[in-house]
Amino acid sequence: MRAQLREQVTTIIARIPSGRVTTYGRIAKMTEGATARSVGAVLRTLPAGHQLPWYRVVAAGGRLADHEGAVEQRQQLAAEGIMFDERGRIPSHYFWPD
Repeated sequence: MRAQLREQVTTIIARIPSGRVTTYGRIAKMTEGATARSVGAVLRTLPAGHQLPWYRVVAAGGRLADHEGAVEQRQQLAAEGIMFDERGRIPSHYFWPD
């Protein structure tokens, strides 16, 4: 991925407000050429100790992606007041941008 595109993705992730989430696809649409998969690749390759709120990025439909950090992600989101419905999805009113 081009450095400029990677920077766009990380800048967008840094702007997701506390208590809100967005999807890989929504982030991709805000860039100049990223795909949902490439957004995921950026998240997977973040350096240790980074400060990006990676846990605010979820799969389409408000699901948590199936990855090794999913338990921590759910805990982080719950700590910010994000609730999950009975199917384990995040309701649409938590999504950013509106």
